[in-house]
Amino acid sequence: MSGLTQGLVLACALGCALSGGVLFAFSTFVMAGLDRLPASGGIAAMQSINVTAVRPPLILTLLGTALVCLAAVVVAAVSLDQSWAGWALAGGLTYLLGVVVVTAAANVPLNDRLARVDPSAADAEGEWGRYVTVWTAWNHARSLAGALAAGLLMVALIAG
Repeated sequence: MSGLTQGLVLACALGCALSGGVLFAFSTFVMAGLDRLPASGGIAAMQSINVTAVRPPLILTLLGTALVCLAAVVVAAVSLDQSWAGWALAGGLTYLLGVVVVTAAANVPLNDRLARVDPSAADAEGEWGRYVTVWTAWNHARSLAGALAAGLLMVALIAG
């Protein structure tokens, strides 16, 4: 593995670990804390979080890592004869599918739906209960994918 490739895989691993860590925090205590609030408070708090989350720190972390992973996938795909390449390919694809695709296909649509909920509406409690259950399950998957991707990329570094 060249020094440039090693730097690329290391950056990818670090981005996956950071992204997975943020998602892990939400899965393990943020959502549980919000769910302890009355539904109206949980909805209002999550609506606020969803607005503030779509800013450069999180977006650059998630999407910047996706770009680095995409580059690592391409480099690994053309280097499959090397011992590290399969691990890097698996790690990059795990992040892209398990974090980026799940975010776009599951969590963002759920956030968009929650944005339209009036916290004081009669059906708000039911909406909140469904949201917390489904959103958190998908977030567990994203968190696990980020951690698994980071681990696979670390193995690629060791193998390289």
